[in-house]
Order: sequence, then C-alpha cells, then structure tokens
Amino acid sequence: MKPAIKSRILWFAIAALVAAATGFNLAPRSIAGAQQDKKQDQKKSQPQKPPQKTDDVPTIKVGTQLVNVLFSVQDKQNRYLNDLKQEEIIILENGQPQEIFTFKREFDLPLTMAMLIDVSGSEQYTLPLLKDAGGRFVESVIRSGKDTVGVIKFEGEATIMQELTSNPARVRKALEEIAFTAPPPVSIYGGSTPPINGGSRQGGTSLWDSVIATCVDMLAKEPGRKTIILLTDGVDTTSRMKIGDAIDEALKAEVVIYAIGIGDPGMGGVDDGALKKLTEATGGRAVIPKSHRELDNAFAQLEQDLRQQYLLAYEPKNEAADGGFRKIEVRLKERNAKDLKVRHRRGYYAPKG
Repeated sequence: MKPAIKSRILWFAIAALVAAATGFNLAPRSIAGAQQDKKQDQKKSQPQKPPQKTDDVPTIKVGTQLVNVLFSVQDKQNRYLNDLKQEEIIILENGQPQEIFTFKREFDLPLTMAMLIDVSGSEQYTLPLLKDAGGRFVESVIRSGKDTVGVIKFEGEATIMQELTSNPARVRKALEEIAFTAPPPVSIYGGSTPPINGGSRQGGTSLWDSVIATCVDMLAKEPGRKTIILLTDGVDTTSRMKIGDAIDEALKAEVVIYAIGIGDPGMGGVDDGALKKLTEATGGRAVIPKSHRELDNAFAQLEQDLRQQYLLAYEPKNEAADGGFRKIEVRLKERNAKDLKVRHRRGYYAPKG
C-alpha cells in the first residue's frame, strides 16, 4: 500500500476515534442540560404566589374555648338596668380580670326551657293553679319555631310528659295531663307500706335527683340559653343526691334555674332557703308567692328576668384543661354596687383532657 493511502486511513481512524470520544462525553451533559432547561421553563410557567407578610397573618389559638355568661342587673327598686355598656363591666375569674370578647343585650338567642313540676302530696291542692299559670307563662314567653319547651313531672321519680317542642299547644296538653300522685297506703305499723323490691320511692319527693336528670338528659347538649322553671315547695325527701350535686350539674350544663315556691301551708309550706340556694348559684332566682293570687305575678317576674339579660363572653387566661371549678364574678364600674343586684351563675367547670 502506498504511504499516502496509509496516512489517509490513519488520519480517518484518528478522526473517528476523536469524534466518538467527543460524542460520548457530551451526550450526558446535553440530556442533563435539556432536563434542567425544561424544569426552569415549567417553573416560569407556574403562577408564582406573592410572599406573605408575617404581620398580616392572624394568630389563632387552637382549642380555645370562650366562656359565656348571661347576667341581669336590678336596682333597689327592682328595676332592670338596660343601658349598660361594655366599658362599665368587669369580669373576674378566680379573682383575675379577664378580657371581654363579646358584650350585648340578649334578645334573640334561642331559649330552651324545661318545666319541672312537683306532683307530690304537698302540691295536691296547688297543682291545678300551677298548671294553669304555667300554661299561660309558656304561651307568653315562647316564640314558636325558635324556642323549645319540655315538661317533666316528679315525685319519687321524674317522668317526661313532653319532650322539647316549639309548639305551645303540645305543652299545654302535657300540663293538662299532669295529675296528683297519691302516696302509698299507710300500714298498720305507721308510715307507708314498704315496697316489695325495696327500691321504690313512690310518695316521696326526689327534687335534687329530678333537677340532675333534667340537666343531664334533656338540656346538657342543647345550644343557646337553657333554663329550668321549677314549680315546688322546695322540700326533698327521697333524693339519692344532694343539693350541691344538683347545683354542680346545672353549672356543668350551663342551665339557669328559676323557681316558684308554692306548697300546702298545712304540710310545712315552702323551704325558701333551699330554693334560693339552688337558683342563685346558677344565675336564677326563687320567687315565693304569698298567696295563690300572687302566682301570676310570680310568673311575670320570671318572664321579665328572661327578657332583661346581657350576654358577655371571654377567653380565659387560665388555659389549663384540668376540669377544675372556676369562680365567676361580674362587677360594674362607676356605679354604686351596694345599690345593685347582679345576677349570674357563680362559675363553671373547665374542660378536662
């Protein structure tokens, strides 16, 4: 072979090797570069979110629970104060001032009410009057379609006569069906004949147990304003629980208890001390008519109480979920506290968990 041809072949071989080597080294870089360019193009095509200013982001506390407090204020002449402003109110929890989150006159919050009626022997002669006056009271207070009422009678045991309803006619019918429950016959040994099973409380008055059952079973899970209208002489004879237990359950369920104390004078009259203790702790009150003629006036006073309330809410500074009792106190600034009666529940139980 001629030297010129050999040199050309050698040159072509060297050139081919260089080209192959160059292609092998550049190919991976070209793919990676293409992929990088593609990602950059996709990034540019996506809408970019404007950077958030940290000052504009609200701080939200998870699990915070507001405490709602309904209250009313009366002067020495029992006139309601309807012109209060938030700046005049101080709310204390366990003696520590709290910041008010909401404050307003309460007109529109739905009302859930249970009428708890004593049908034991001491109410035999007053029961017809209580039923009639109670029926008129319901028709006056309840707003059909918005508020609800339930009716429960009790003596040794509590019995639901009407579940919660917004129909006043059903409430009236339930009241009409309530009848006096006669006690068991008296034995020759004195007292009532002992029951066979030893567990019956027929003929007794289980007032505290009935209040607890009403709070727990009927009202606890209901929203809005919740109240019990208690018609009784305040005498308990057969409850397994105590008055303190009834108060605690009412506070836990956020139920305000009002009572009309009326009974047979020949059977001991009315225990107004027990009724005041029960009602005032929950933010309600007891009204004791001196005669049957004053019964309508007593219901009128309770109706005023329900229509003359303020609502405030605050976020407790004490965030401990310890289930403990927290004392509440509502005070007024720039007004003579000695001349005013502020009515509200005495406290609440913190969540536990």
